[in-house]
Amino acid sequence: MNEQSGPACPSPSETVSTPRRVSRRIGAIAPSATLQVDAKAKRLRAEGKPVIGFGAGEPDFPTPARIVAAAQAAAADPANHRYSPAAGLPALREAIAQASNRYSHANVDASQVVVTNGGKQAVYQTFASLLDPGDEVLLPAPYWTTYPEAIRLAGGVPVPVFAGIEQDYTPTLEQFAAALTPRTKVLVIVSPSNPTGSVMDREQLAELGRWALANNLFVVSDEIYQHLVYDGAEFTSILAAVPELADSCVLLNGVAKTFAMTGWRVGWAVGPRDVIAAQTTLQSHLTSNVCNVAQQAALEALTGGMAEVNEMRQVFDRRRRTMIEMLREIPGFKVPTPRGAFYAFPEVSALLGREVGGVRIESSQHLAEVILEQANVAVVPGEAFGAPGYLRLSYALCDDDLREGVGRMQRLLGGVSVD
Repeated sequence: MNEQSGPACPSPSETVSTPRRVSRRIGAIAPSATLQVDAKAKRLRAEGKPVIGFGAGEPDFPTPARIVAAAQAAAADPANHRYSPAAGLPALREAIAQASNRYSHANVDASQVVVTNGGKQAVYQTFASLLDPGDEVLLPAPYWTTYPEAIRLAGGVPVPVFAGIEQDYTPTLEQFAAALTPRTKVLVIVSPSNPTGSVMDREQLAELGRWALANNLFVVSDEIYQHLVYDGAEFTSILAAVPELADSCVLLNGVAKTFAMTGWRVGWAVGPRDVIAAQTTLQSHLTSNVCNVAQQAALEALTGGMAEVNEMRQVFDRRRRTMIEMLREIPGFKVPTPRGAFYAFPEVSALLGREVGGVRIESSQHLAEVILEQANVAVVPGEAFGAPGYLRLSYALCDDDLREGVGRMQRLLGGVSVD
C-alpha cells in the first residue's frame, strides 16, 4: 500500500456498527401517560380546540396566599441564595418529621427525612436505595404510571398484583402471597390510591404489614393523598397499623396534592436512617439541595395550619359526587365510589367491540382516543395503569368544566347499546 494512501475500506463483514445513541436502560422507559394526555390536551387547546382535560392529577386551585408570601420573603433573603444541605433545610426536615409523627404515627426525627425535588424523585431514590438487580417489587395494580418505570430504572422487577372493580381495586393478602418469590424484596402500598381513589382500612393494612414483617419485606407506603378522604373514610398509615415495621418501611409524601403545590416540586421520603442516608448520598450527586425558596414555602405549608386544605377537600368532595353521578348515567360505565384522592376509575369493558361515533372500539386506549377526537375530552386509558378496560378521570378541575366535559361524554356515548 502506498504510504500516503489512507487505510483500505473495511469489507462488509468488518464494518463497525453505529454506536447506540440512547442507552437501553433509558430507552426502555415509557413516558408518563398522564403527562402525555395533559400535554396533548394543552396543545389542542392552543390550536383553538375546546378541549377539556381530565388527565392531570393537579388541583386547579392557586397555592394558598400565605405560602406564596413565605416564598416571596424567602426569595429576598440572601440566606436562600446559596447551597443548603442536600437532605433538606433543617427546619423543614423537622416539620416533616413532626407531620409524619402526627398523621402517620411514624415516631421519627429529622435525621430520618430527605427532602426531594417532588414526589417522583422520592419514589426513584427509594427504589434505587433498596433494590439490587433482579430484586422483585410487589406492586398493586392498577398502579400509578411512574411506579413500574422507577422500579425498572433502579434495576428491580415490578410484579403487578391486579385487583379489579369487584375488589374495590385492592388486592388480597392471598394474591400478594401467590406472587411472593425468593427474589421479592419490597411491597408497595398506595392508600389513598392514584389512580383508583380506593382507601385501605386499618384491618387490611395490619394484615399486610404483619405478612410483610413475617416475610422480611421492605414496605414502601405512598401517602401523598393522606388528607384527601371522603364519606367518613379514615386515612391509616401502615406504620400506625403495624409499628414494628418502623425499621423496614419508607413513607413517601409531599406538598403537591394537599396544598395545591404541584409546580413547587417538594416531596420527601421518611424511613430508617441507613436508607435515608443512602438516598441523601445519591441526591448529593444527582441534584444537591431542593430549591431553597420552594423549601421555605413547604415549611409554611406544613406549619401554618390546615384551613385551606379543609376548604379544598370540601370542593373536591362536591366535584367527586357530581362526577360519579354523571358517569353512572353513561351506558357501559361501571363506576365505584372513590373515597380518596381526586380520581374516578370507571370500568368500561362493556363498550369494547361496540360502535361509538361510527368507530368500532377495540380497547380502552382506543376509546380514550375516540373521546378526545369526537368530544374534545381528554381522559387517561387504563392501559397506562396496568388496567386495560378502564379509564381514569381526575376531578381536580373547575365545576363548570367538569360538568361540560362529562356531559360531552354522555352525549357521545349515550346512544351506545351495551345489552
